[in-house]
Amino acid sequence: MHRRTASAAFDDDPFAGLDVVPTRLGDTLIARITQAIHDGRLKPGDALPSEARLAASFGVSKPIAREAIRQLAAMGVVNIQQGKVTRVQALDASPLDRFFRFAVRGRKTGLTEAVELRRILEPPIAAHSAERRSAADVERLDFILARMEAALGDVPRWIEADLDFHEAVAAASGNRLLDFQIRGLRPVIREVMEIFNSREARTAADWRKTYQRHVLVVDSIRAGDADAAAIAMNKHFEAAEAAIAELATLREGDHDHNDGTRP
Repeated sequence: MHRRTASAAFDDDPFAGLDVVPTRLGDTLIARITQAIHDGRLKPGDALPSEARLAASFGVSKPIAREAIRQLAAMGVVNIQQGKVTRVQALDASPLDRFFRFAVRGRKTGLTEAVELRRILEPPIAAHSAERRSAADVERLDFILARMEAALGDVPRWIEADLDFHEAVAAASGNRLLDFQIRGLRPVIREVMEIFNSREARTAADWRKTYQRHVLVVDSIRAGDADAAAIAMNKHFEAAEAAIAELATLREGDHDHNDGTRP
């Protein structure tokens, strides 16, 4: 009886039979590698030593070295390619991108929460951008505005330009973490924009009003007026909020319905 119980417990354990990698050694190895990147001994594009060499250098096993490299890849610090050497890469937003997509799809209120997150982040980002923008930042925003105006009524082109617009505002803030945050949200923001722009009753006047709200944000940033930039971004969200909330609620209702009918 005891033997059958033990066997059943083993079968029910999703981690049964897996080796446990000592986290302290793995974390120490990760810390050493990231320190080498921070102090310039390893630069983006440089090859990382092999698992065997890392294991020998730090006195750990190859499985620990392998797991450390996998964790660094998940963080976006290194790039692993089958059959090629692992290389250090410049930080980007891809780990946040994956995280936000998973988080939003994991809850029926995910899209509504994404809109709230943007509403919290983007007005102060616009204010920082007004205080810190460079001439190149303003030139980039003007170029994107021209793309947006040319794309009025063309949903796919508009969405790409609009995504670039919000990323450019974040980049102009001079805060790299805010820049990563908004770029990491790109897939989620894209889904919200697709919902917002899927409304059948959008007229040419509606498109023009949406465009003008973006122009007001850029004009405030250009003028260096932080308060006006935050207000302009807030008004941009206020105008879109009701429609997005209504459509997101419908989408979330579909999510519930699908969950209920799934075998």
